[in-house]
Amino acid sequence: MLKPGIRSNLSRRLLTAVCVAAIGVSLAGCASKGRLTTGSIPSANKPLESMNAAELHSAAEQVGRAYDRNPKDAAIGMHYASVLTMGGRSTQALAVMQQVAIHNPTDRTVLAAYGKALAGDGQLDKALDAIRRAQTPDRPDWQLLSAEGAILDQMGDPAGARDRYRKALDLKPNEPSVLSNLGMSYLLQGDLRTAETYMASASRQPGADSRVRQNLALVVGLQGRFAEAEKIASAELSPEQAQANVTYLRGMLSQQNAWNKLKDDDRNNTN
Repeated sequence: MLKPGIRSNLSRRLLTAVCVAAIGVSLAGCASKGRLTTGSIPSANKPLESMNAAELHSAAEQVGRAYDRNPKDAAIGMHYASVLTMGGRSTQALAVMQQVAIHNPTDRTVLAAYGKALAGDGQLDKALDAIRRAQTPDRPDWQLLSAEGAILDQMGDPAGARDRYRKALDLKPNEPSVLSNLGMSYLLQGDLRTAETYMASASRQPGADSRVRQNLALVVGLQGRFAEAEKIASAELSPEQAQANVTYLRGMLSQQNAWNKLKDDDRNNTN
């Protein structure tokens, strides 16, 4: 484990790579349940996270046409923003979510997704405000608590983040996305063993998706267990999806030397 004072450079450099992904996991329920399964939304043959750039572009064009026909439809708007985000078009995704939030100012799911879009664009204070406005004290929502935690982690407040994750788990025990986010919080502090404990627990829960397993694979790989990490990343997926996950994992783990160097640099800076 890194000492408390050794986290600054390491955390900042890792935030871009993994913390926005954690926000995505925390809000996955907002983008995959309830209204987003309606027939008005163009269907896809496979999950967004396994699409290549050309497929994401095609999906964005398809969903974009549906959005143009009905820009007030919250489900279509959120789905469109998700596709745009996955395609690296975060600024356009934020513009879409701003319009969706204007048309649906009291919808908690919309406000949560808007907060995600703001966080993805680096507007963390506004993202936190949107998430907190979506929350109601008498009926707290576990997804919003988890999303708030992910944003607080990105803002460098791990204690506040973990408090939100644990409150979310009180409302939704053993929820894999929250357990994974809690593990990610420890990863960002350099505590890989604790991170693995939570992420392994998350991966064993019913409903854990490939993103949860991908996070587990990442933290296992960062500890040097590369073969085990690739096995986790490719488990229970089609060959195409497995290859996409392994390619992503290898890209992340190519930063292994940088990870170790950052820890050494931070130690030297505190001496």
